[in-house]
Amino acid sequence: MGRVVVDVMLKPEILDPQGQAVAGALPRLGFTGFTSVRQGKRFELEVDGEVTPEVLAAAREAAATLLSNPVIEDVVRVAAADEHHSADHHDDDPDASGAVA
Repeated sequence: MGRVVVDVMLKPEILDPQGQAVAGALPRLGFTGFTSVRQGKRFELEVDGEVTPEVLAAAREAAATLLSNPVIEDVVRVAAADEHHSADHHDDDPDASGAVA
């Protein structure tokens, strides 16, 4: 079973009150060094079989027409999830995002 990950972010010019709230809370909680926070959303689409270029193309179309609001959001990533780094895997390694280009 394959998995496609789609990440959607608000366009840079769109106000992000939730991201601003998180940015304001970080230093109060002792997390310093972060100058800005923007929030987004992630979709995980499972498919039978492998993630082929055709599956990725369909996911890109779904991302552009259904999973995002093109007026206020950008689709920033559509990628196959790596078997070794499932989308459920979370750790401190920033390169372990679970996706490949």
